Amino acid sequence: MNKNESAALAAKIFTGIFCAIPCLVTGANSLPEGKPNILLILSDDHSAPFLECYGNQDIKTPNIDRLAREGIMFKRAYTAAPQSVPSRACILTGRNVLDVQMLRFSAPLDKNIITFPELLGKEGYYTGICGRSYHLDGSGSLPTETAETFKEFGMRTFAGRVDYLKTGNDNAVLSQVTEFLNQNNGNKPFFLWANYSDPHRIYNAKDYEPDPQSIHVPDLMPDTKLLREDLAGYLGEIQRLDHNIGILLNELEKRNLLDNTLILFMGDNGGALLRGKGTLYDLGIHVPLLVRWPGKIKPGKMSDILISGEDIAPTLLDAAGLKPDEKMTGKSFLQTLTGEEKDIREYVFAVRGAHGSSLPLNSAAFDLSRVVFNKNYKLIYNPLFQLPYYPVDFSGNEFWKELIRLNNDKKLAKKFDGTVIFTPQRPMFELFDLEKDPGEFVNLSGKEEYRETEHRMKAELHRWMIIYRDVVPLPIPPPPK
Repeated sequence: MNKNESAALAAKIFTGIFCAIPCLVTGANSLPEGKPNILLILSDDHSAPFLECYGNQDIKTPNIDRLAREGIMFKRAYTAAPQSVPSRACILTGRNVLDVQMLRFSAPLDKNIITFPELLGKEGYYTGICGRSYHLDGSGSLPTETAETFKEFGMRTFAGRVDYLKTGNDNAVLSQVTEFLNQNNGNKPFFLWANYSDPHRIYNAKDYEPDPQSIHVPDLMPDTKLLREDLAGYLGEIQRLDHNIGILLNELEKRNLLDNTLILFMGDNGGALLRGKGTLYDLGIHVPLLVRWPGKIKPGKMSDILISGEDIAPTLLDAAGLKPDEKMTGKSFLQTLTGEEKDIREYVFAVRGAHGSSLPLNSAAFDLSRVVFNKNYKLIYNPLFQLPYYPVDFSGNEFWKELIRLNNDKKLAKKFDGTVIFTPQRPMFELFDLEKDPGEFVNLSGKEEYRETEHRMKAELHRWMIIYRDVVPLPIPPPPK
């Protein structure tokens, strides 16, 4: 090698070292073109009205609201089920609950069904899951027979789906996020799914609770002293959640990661409240959805388009410049994130299956309801209509026992008298005009003036159930002979 060649080689080496310094220092500033870091944050049992940015007057959520202020807030986002396991399966796979056969609460996700973090990993992403149980390797305490079956057939698969997998309580999230980022060291774009338990019951965020007597009880609920105290507990959990997310955002900011990270915040399903979790009413499936992506999303946007949980995966893949898996049933709403508002669906569908792993002793443990809705009307189909409403996660709470006594004594407000919550059985079909009756109290099913609307909604649900091989009897029976 001559003198000139040696000088040229030294210059190349120096240039390479010099150009690498910013990446080593920040661990963040040099990402492949079109591949943002992606942080998916899920709260647990979190209905849409319960954030300050969604208009709630009783809590302060400045850190979560920051995502809305600096990004986009979706006003009509819904999960594919009113329970954690099927909803999370839908979010991770981009496929509806029937399509991935996740109706049984404790079922692990089939190893042959691909998730979007796996697709990101194949394209160079460093991927991880942390925090509260992600619920997709079997959930809850398992009987010996279940655990042995899982082990024999290799049914717990998520350790092989992502690079980093740890679970823990909400206090562990920050340390796990820090560990994940340190292990990646800025070498690759990353995807991280951070899960929080709040505001899941049991409500124990006493230091964050507002005064029960000062809060506003939604029109959906009877206003009693005990219910106020329970609702204040829920609001306290959300304010604690906001505090913890603030700490997480500060960590990203310290690492210079906020400007090149797409952050999506969402509830995994509705809150364990009256007419909430476990039901297909609005509080059961309507969740907050906020997305912050600097340089791509115009700050302060609000969107009215209908979003389903199955739309998250294709959208995040699209944001990373990747095509969704051909089996995904969800639709990308990237255009609404980065450009003009564009409707991606006319109807949203959701399902209710088993909850927990207990025997089917009531409709909290097992139900088979289905729902279809658009921006104007909603149809709930209750095949097990003979089973009365039974609350998920609060049947032993004193406020619920008091409501039963008040209803029996006919001391509740008139609009709650005879509603599905307090009847010995439910109607097979419930039809609601969402514009005139957003609280979903007035069942229009069977009324002549809504006959065509009811049939149209049933037909949409009927078709969807056929396509995805639902085991539940179809809502439109064959004509009489």
